[in-house]
Amino acid sequence: IVEGGRVDKLYADDGQTVQRGDTLIKLSNSTLTMDFMNRESQLFELINDRSNSEVTMRQDQIKTLNSLAEIEYQMQLAKRKYERNQELIKDKVIPREEFEQSRDEYNFLKKRKQLGERSLRQDSVLMRTRLRQLDESIRRMRANIDVARGTLNNLYVVAPISGQLATLKAEVGESKSAGANIGQIDDLNGFRVRANIDQHYISRISPGLKGEFDFGGQTHLLTITKVLPEVTNGQFAVDMEFEKAPEGMRRGQTLQIRLHLTGGAQAMLLPRGGFYQSTGGSWVFVVDKSGAFAEKRSIKLGRQNPQYYEVLSGLQPGEKVIVSSYDGYGDIQKLKLKD
Repeated sequence: IVEGGRVDKLYADDGQTVQRGDTLIKLSNSTLTMDFMNRESQLFELINDRSNSEVTMRQDQIKTLNSLAEIEYQMQLAKRKYERNQELIKDKVIPREEFEQSRDEYNFLKKRKQLGERSLRQDSVLMRTRLRQLDESIRRMRANIDVARGTLNNLYVVAPISGQLATLKAEVGESKSAGANIGQIDDLNGFRVRANIDQHYISRISPGLKGEFDFGGQTHLLTITKVLPEVTNGQFAVDMEFEKAPEGMRRGQTLQIRLHLTGGAQAMLLPRGGFYQSTGGSWVFVVDKSGAFAEKRSIKLGRQNPQYYEVLSGLQPGEKVIVSSYDGYGDIQKLKLKD
């Protein structure tokens, strides 16, 4: 879990197959929700501030332009009067004081126009700078809101991979802290098998060797990918991968696997049974050809698999053996059999 909160809703159950991105649970967190709403309110305020600032500055700009237009008009009038008085003063038609007054008025208006144009340029620069600053503030606030929105989205806990939801540890109303583990998804394509094999076969086992097992009424294939060299209690381990994992398989499940060994030799086999717990495989009761009784006989067993023991000596092909439990037989050497 990235963000903590209270479990509001469950969208999946244990054992369900999910796809990457599927929603598993929904959390609620009032603190994160309020933070997101506050950020949105601040964004709206910034947008309104920018809009109002631009309107005010545009209005001030229009006023300045109107003022410049008025100054331009007055300056043109003053210019014509000044130029006319220049001619009149030469002929001494007007007093010099009147000429100087028209000249001073024209120069004053010309100066006012220059100052007004400079002010207009400065105001334009300030307006662009102010709007650019507000746009940058809005951009940062939008980025902050995107982060907050992503944080809220984290309240929807989704499956990181496709697979089978092995466990989901969450109940509606339960509080979960950030970083808590709420379950496990098994990658059906990533299943592997760790198998233990009798050390007798170690020289015949190598990566790439095929095996098979029965599951769900079908036979499925595996391949050995790794052979662990350490021998423990007379066995060594191998890792195997499925060619295609069967539906419904669970992590930790036990399988009975048959390996396809090459170069195998024929052997006499004895089915596994309860007799082994009593005799340790050193003797069995062998049924006479007449079927009327069974006699105790010493045997020697070799390799074994989940279904059979290999018989090295003591039995002949076709002989019948009692493989059920011998509990209660004691030191009996001969059993009488009844139909």
